[in-house]
Amino acid sequence: MQHGFIKVCAATPEIRVADVKYNVSLIIKAIKESAANGSRLTVFPELCLCGYTCGDLFNQSVLLNACETAIDEITKSTKGLKTLVFVGAPFSNGGKLYNCAFVINNGLILGIVPKTYLPDYGEFYEKRYFCSAPDKLEYIDYKSNGENYTIGFGTRQIFKADNCRNFSVACEICEDLWAPFSPSVNHVGAGADIIVNLSCSDETVGKADYRRNLIKTQSAKLVCGYIYCDAGDGESTTDMVFSGHNLICENGSILSESKLFENGLLYGEIDTEFLSLERKRIASGYFHNNDSHCDICKNDYKIAKFEAEDKPFDITRKYSKTPFVPEDGIKLKERTELILTIQQKGLEKRLKHIGCKSVVLGVSGGLDSALALLVACRTFASLGWDKKNIIAVSMPAFGTTEKTKSNALKLIAALGATSRVIPVGDTVLKHFKDIGHDADNKNVTYENAQARMRTMVLMDIANDENGIVLGTGDLSELALGWATYSGDHMSMYGVNASVPKTLVKHLIAYEAEKLGGETNKILTDILNTEISPELLPPDKNGNIAQKTEDIVGPYVLHDFFIYYSLRCGFSPSKIKFLAVKSFKGIYDEETIDKWLKSFYKRFFKHQFKRSCAPDGVKVGSVSLSPRADLRLPSDAVAALWLEN
Repeated sequence: MQHGFIKVCAATPEIRVADVKYNVSLIIKAIKESAANGSRLTVFPELCLCGYTCGDLFNQSVLLNACETAIDEITKSTKGLKTLVFVGAPFSNGGKLYNCAFVINNGLILGIVPKTYLPDYGEFYEKRYFCSAPDKLEYIDYKSNGENYTIGFGTRQIFKADNCRNFSVACEICEDLWAPFSPSVNHVGAGADIIVNLSCSDETVGKADYRRNLIKTQSAKLVCGYIYCDAGDGESTTDMVFSGHNLICENGSILSESKLFENGLLYGEIDTEFLSLERKRIASGYFHNNDSHCDICKNDYKIAKFEAEDKPFDITRKYSKTPFVPEDGIKLKERTELILTIQQKGLEKRLKHIGCKSVVLGVSGGLDSALALLVACRTFASLGWDKKNIIAVSMPAFGTTEKTKSNALKLIAALGATSRVIPVGDTVLKHFKDIGHDADNKNVTYENAQARMRTMVLMDIANDENGIVLGTGDLSELALGWATYSGDHMSMYGVNASVPKTLVKHLIAYEAEKLGGETNKILTDILNTEISPELLPPDKNGNIAQKTEDIVGPYVLHDFFIYYSLRCGFSPSKIKFLAVKSFKGIYDEETIDKWLKSFYKRFFKHQFKRSCAPDGVKVGSVSLSPRADLRLPSDAVAALWLEN
């Protein structure tokens, strides 16, 4: 199985009501087509073998016998096919008729799952024909194509691939999903990774939105893949119209969705490895099978084993190159406003709690300090405080360029904060003399002494002003250890601590557009400036010589690595696979491999810096706080990850 991906299919053929022979031919054709296209799991609509709208024809033995024969034909046609198939058909057992899903694989019927909740209102009257699923799983003798075998009959069945990890499937039928306590709740408690739903939901105004939201929510709540296969054209239009609204969801996200009134095969690729890791990450006792929840998991489930197709297939699923940044423009604006507000509210609380009405921060003319200054200004405006109590300090040293210094001072003035310029070069040179360091030796001491001197200046000003030092470092820098210990690494509150570098740019751009005028121009220039700590002297033309991304690698790659390693728990090999696909034409595999290895080396090596990171507000699903999110030993070894 390729990195946990399972290709699945929701198939809605254009059936004819009660024409079982015609329908079975379309179903078999669809099974073979989906299998040929790499599907490991194919789902058909509710009662599709004969039609959901058969009405009193369900009382006719001719129809029921034809369905039984058709199931044998479908079963026989799957011989040699290792795709798992769910087909909707009526089934008579113990003198009662049930609305069922037949589960078929490689020439065998693995089980029969009856519907639990039968709608009996408005246009629906299933109780006229069908009985609800029995409370307990039964084992029945079944004869198919001349073979006798025992199969499960009931809802408590999981169909598990013997040869693919995390490929366990369970079934519910249409109205079961609408019930307050759906069978799928039991199913995931017993270990199902994917839920299939065979449905025949008529189309009325507003129902598609409701259906879509319901399925997304169910897949999110149950941390599962969810395949919803709906009936379409072909069902009787006597009282209803059916749209074939198929959806394939994963943990609250829609992977693929059919257009209304377009029959056909809908494919999706469910990442079962991600679902498994996500369930482990969630500390809910439900997924950990504790005794704290109800006795769902204590009830017996039948595990029906099957062999899944395990040949490679072309994974077409798209992954954003910037997972921290929404691609949709409207969502991006909503997200940026929310994040800035979270940062603002965090700082508000800290200032009010400690009785402090001033903040001090270094402003370099770079991205991170610009964002921190913007957050400080929003906070003071919200509190109704004078922004003159935001003390923004420019501290030029050996690497400071005229452009960054100028942008820093112009931004401070435009925002109405108090500006101070304190050159630290001479102080650092005196310090070099004190410790016996040659100023011509531009090593790590040369660089870090400047960062630590700046932090000391800020801390002492904060003491003088009865304020706190506002940290400017971001999530990406913290992950890579790209901070001077007890230099820019340290502050009294870090407003950017969980904001990745790729998102920093969008937050600044958003505020720039909102503020407009001269402030917009200054911030735009800052956005177009090379990212640099400016600790080494400029080049002969006065331009930045020390470029961060030349040293540690492109932040767009590192943020991609951070998200999929920390948020999703993916292995390095899987992250590399996704990165090669996502950045095709931008970075080649060799480049991605180089920076991915660098990321893991740096991430493990610099945990000691994160172990004592200052407080900082969490804005998203990834945070490196040693108190709230990342409990990692400072001496953990990266060997396994590098080997992978």
